[in-house]
Amino acid sequence: MAVNEQAAMSSDEETLHRLGYAQELRRRMSGFSNFAVSFTIISILSGCLTLYGYGMNTGGPAIIVWGWPIVGMMTLLVGLSMAEVCSSFPTAGGLYYWAAKLARRNGAAWSWFTGWFNFLGQVAVTAGIDFGAAFFINAFLSLTWNVSTAHWVTILIFAIVLLVHGLLNQFGIRLVSLLNDVSVWWHITGVLIIVAVLAFVPSKHASASYVFSGIVNNTGWHSTFYVLLLGLLLAQYTFTGYDASAHMTEETHNAARSGPRGIVMSIIVSLFAGWILLIGITFAIQKAQYTTYTGALVPPAQIFATAIGDTGAKLLLLVAIGAQLFCGMSSVTANSRMIYAFSRDGALPGSAVWHQVNKRTRTPTNAIWLAAAGALILGLPYLWNSAAYAAVTSIAVIGLYIAYVIPTYLRLRQGANFQRGPWHLGPWSYLVGTIAVVWVIFITILFMLPTASPITWVDFNYTVIAVVAVLGFAGIYWLVSARNWFTGPKVQGTAEELAAIERELSA
Repeated sequence: MAVNEQAAMSSDEETLHRLGYAQELRRRMSGFSNFAVSFTIISILSGCLTLYGYGMNTGGPAIIVWGWPIVGMMTLLVGLSMAEVCSSFPTAGGLYYWAAKLARRNGAAWSWFTGWFNFLGQVAVTAGIDFGAAFFINAFLSLTWNVSTAHWVTILIFAIVLLVHGLLNQFGIRLVSLLNDVSVWWHITGVLIIVAVLAFVPSKHASASYVFSGIVNNTGWHSTFYVLLLGLLLAQYTFTGYDASAHMTEETHNAARSGPRGIVMSIIVSLFAGWILLIGITFAIQKAQYTTYTGALVPPAQIFATAIGDTGAKLLLLVAIGAQLFCGMSSVTANSRMIYAFSRDGALPGSAVWHQVNKRTRTPTNAIWLAAAGALILGLPYLWNSAAYAAVTSIAVIGLYIAYVIPTYLRLRQGANFQRGPWHLGPWSYLVGTIAVVWVIFITILFMLPTASPITWVDFNYTVIAVVAVLGFAGIYWLVSARNWFTGPKVQGTAEELAAIERELSA
């Protein structure tokens, strides 16, 4: 067994050297651990629950229940396309590295913009996850000790959660790895507990016709179809972050197979478990209490309370909070690896700082704190804009999915010239990839549209501002400066130089 593991590690290191990088990060993750990171960041107990109230106002039970499998299947196609490319290029640079290598020309430009969208999406998804956890913690504290739910209180909790996740990733990397594995079972067990309790404890449930066909529109828009489309954000936001499996490949054994499997399996398991969770919660809705739910800080907490009482609600909230904290911890991990890799190639301002690796822990410490600080900044508009959380989730979806699909688009243009890795889609590559590209174009436009009418500064969807700001900054930076020096992913050196880097870190 030890011989096989050593052989796999040697093969992984050889592949990484061929891609131009030294083995700076410690390679100690199994295939299951790689899957666990993406599954934890998708976190059905985070995304499904934190945006459940958004779904209740924007489409109601019908879009909550049916939007999930529709979005899940389309997401699976995006993930399959990504996984095929990941098998060919198993590096922490992931998406922006893939874009550079797959582009027929102007590879540096494709790489640059892919990396910046990935950076935006990664920071936004970390913000969304820990922001959601802050909402749930605040709701629990309010139920238990009547703590204020004022916006500044939520932001304070949000900052504390980010601080804890930063410290864990800096000083407790072995603990983080263990908790990622534990997180899988916490999520699965948590879903079963919540669904079982809501199925058997309440004295009455919503009717099947209401759960599967009830439509609610509290947005102010008159078009039901438009509102139902907006409601897809609940599912699409939850299905984000699975690029973590690609970013963690430099720390994973048998990376060319484990990384792609991690991407695909995290989506499949989340698809089934998440649908069960959403159906279970929606059956617990007491129709007469609907207005009370939608006016609550955390609608699922109110649903739990009216269905099984305050004590039971607190216990279920603790299950959800635990999952959300696992999720945020893993998101900071993946985010920091992307920042580390992008900075390693000089693409971020201050790259010399962000790509430094702590020799003791073999982790990119400075990148960890940039990830946490960026997430905090994205969440601050909640102090004056109540729609900020929905905007953060939209930013995460748009930033990540543009970065997800650019390599797929470039892979399609490669045609038969694409060098497949050991994990691939065979003759299905073109059909799957084409559908994935079309879907991402659709959701990119959709989630920048206004979510409420009339449009005011209080509920303005500032997603378009954040996306345009990052695109504008990256574009101007590229035209003014970066195009003169950014050549895409850099080769760190010859085989001897790569070995020297590894020896220095080991020492």
